[in-house]
Amino acid sequence: MPATVLAMDAGDAVPKDPRRFSGLVFMGGPMSVNDDLPWIAPVLALIRSAARDDVPTLGHCLGGQLISKAFGGVVTRNRVPEIGWGGVQVEDNGVARQWFGDAAAFESFHWHGETFTIPPGATRVLSNAHCTNQGFALGKHLGLQCHVEMTEEMVQAWCREGAREIEEGHASPGVQPVGEIERDLGARIDRLHQVAGRVYERWLEGLSR
Repeated sequence: MPATVLAMDAGDAVPKDPRRFSGLVFMGGPMSVNDDLPWIAPVLALIRSAARDDVPTLGHCLGGQLISKAFGGVVTRNRVPEIGWGGVQVEDNGVARQWFGDAAAFESFHWHGETFTIPPGATRVLSNAHCTNQGFALGKHLGLQCHVEMTEEMVQAWCREGAREIEEGHASPGVQPVGEIERDLGARIDRLHQVAGRVYERWLEGLSR
């Protein structure tokens, strides 16, 4: 499927009309949605326009926080930083089942210090011990705090680039040392991709073209 990749934090212009696209996917980043950055407000406006125009949105970590805030949620500091692998529970409701099937839980990757609230009208679909709101859905729109999109190369690169952040957060019960993060990495990624595949297939069903 053809895709257009835009790096708004690097100066790419934020599209104004979401109807140019079948769907919009927002990825992670080291910044906060509460930062005074010139592209934040236009992205929030784009997400709200997408909802009005029935264009599905999908957010990972920062992307999920952007969707939450655009839909009326609030993003605040999480009670502990969360870096590494950790179990995520699938909520026992019909909306969660639509996205995650019969799975009761799965191991996901995490790298965040902030968290979102569930926006008005949305349903919590994921949670875990360190972060109550790990995911929400509202119709065709899905916001995730956890990272289901990871690859082995991404995990290794993040560990190299974020080594200082891991060290500074070592006292947090949600932060793992690099050795644990990279243990059985291939098998963990394979299992995560099974979850991601189902989620992405469900999201793609909402695309109009």
